[in-house]
Amino acid sequence: MLFIKKENNCLFTTQYKYYYKQMKSITTIDTEAVWYYFKQLLKIPRASKKEEKIQQYLIDFAKQQQLKHRIDKAGNIVIIKEKTTDKNDSECVILQSHMDMVCEKNSNSSHNFDTDAIEYYIENDWMHAKNTTLGADNGIGMAMQLAILANKTLPHPTIECLFTTDEETGLYGASNIASDLLTGSTLINLDSEEEGEFCIGCAGGTDTLAKIKIEYEPTPEKFFFFTVKINGLKGGHSGEDINKNRANAIKILSDYLAILQTKTDIRIVQINGGNLRNAIPREIETLLAVPMKDKELVRIEINHFIYEVETSFALSENHINIELESTTSKEKVIKKHISDGLIESLKNCPNGVWQMNSTIPDLVETSTNLAAIHTLENEILIETSQRSSSEPNKREIAEIVGSVFKKIGAEIEKGKDYPGWEPKMESPILALCTTTYVEIFKKEPIIKTIHAGLECGVIAKTYPHVDMISIGPTIQNPHSPNEKVSISSVEKCYHLLTNLLIKL
Repeated sequence: MLFIKKENNCLFTTQYKYYYKQMKSITTIDTEAVWYYFKQLLKIPRASKKEEKIQQYLIDFAKQQQLKHRIDKAGNIVIIKEKTTDKNDSECVILQSHMDMVCEKNSNSSHNFDTDAIEYYIENDWMHAKNTTLGADNGIGMAMQLAILANKTLPHPTIECLFTTDEETGLYGASNIASDLLTGSTLINLDSEEEGEFCIGCAGGTDTLAKIKIEYEPTPEKFFFFTVKINGLKGGHSGEDINKNRANAIKILSDYLAILQTKTDIRIVQINGGNLRNAIPREIETLLAVPMKDKELVRIEINHFIYEVETSFALSENHINIELESTTSKEKVIKKHISDGLIESLKNCPNGVWQMNSTIPDLVETSTNLAAIHTLENEILIETSQRSSSEPNKREIAEIVGSVFKKIGAEIEKGKDYPGWEPKMESPILALCTTTYVEIFKKEPIIKTIHAGLECGVIAKTYPHVDMISIGPTIQNPHSPNEKVSISSVEKCYHLLTNLLIKL
């Protein structure tokens, strides 16, 4: 049910009209500008490693607002707004978000992330995209920064708005930030995804890649060819959602192939699934071949298998779709020992939660994500990612994953490694955020560390003296086409942020 109401050109749902008026009484700042700038960002392609257009937008914005800006060799941009007070003790505050977004779409979407604007719609308190990721991660954070930079009446200290590049595929911008780009002593990261929760620590991460050389042979006589497609899964963030029993498309397929492997001579011809290392894979498709005499066996087994999968994920997945279709014969198949080895390694590859934190309830300590598999011209590339708040455990799980594929002769490559962020309960900005939140909302916020990666830990390597915290509105299902952001939570987060700046 869609219902949108506008008041002073601000987008919000009718059920939050009374709440919104209450919020406006807290400070004179409303969120009209936040939604204006977020909708501008929805028009600008900003895939990871393709941030040229959003970088130019930020530079043009700074010039239009007559604000100074700096850019470093990694493409990070900082826009500076001088303080509105004459107080000598007013400190410089850094507001930080990342420019890029995860570009995921459903298989039925024709959206081109390099050229097309993100289409959105409103349902109750939520803003969604149509069959793609929305980019609220971290576009809402950017929109808050731009709204504050454009505001002419908000009292504030000197503000450095930092926009980093390529966060989603390895925290490249934060890892390569120039040591002279920032001068502030306090940093508020705007990349958290639950309003009312303050993040003060996060896991570190690394990537493990496996490359398997392909050798083909002529198709044996009387073989039946068919495709298996799996889609409709929720997917999600490989850190925040890894403990929610979300189905992994690659692991589901590997289970089915392992069943067939015990009953027939199965050959892989091609296999492609998943996209990004930090997203749980939602879709996969493979082209297979078995002896013609086992054609019916394939169909019988998949019917049994579908029932087992739906039962296993009954509480966490609503739209699992597994399809088997016959197809035309091919001239060649992958050699049997390679095909068998690939099935075995995918089946045995660890995936999901590896270890829970021993001191913090319900916090994942270590996990791994079997993220993507693609058939290239001469090799099959398998991408995985590992996360942990323990550096030794992070290295250990990466070695375990790598060893699974080494057994079948794969070449193993280590991807980018980034550190965790050590929590500091005595943080001054944490104390200020907590007291301000209680004053405004009359309840205590939740203080937590997360199993996802944040740029705070990486930036702290270059700026160890900076006091940091991460806040944000409520965003559900990031890194998937089911991503959505709560409109009311954006309003609450923005009002907290503006009050913090007034106090600082």
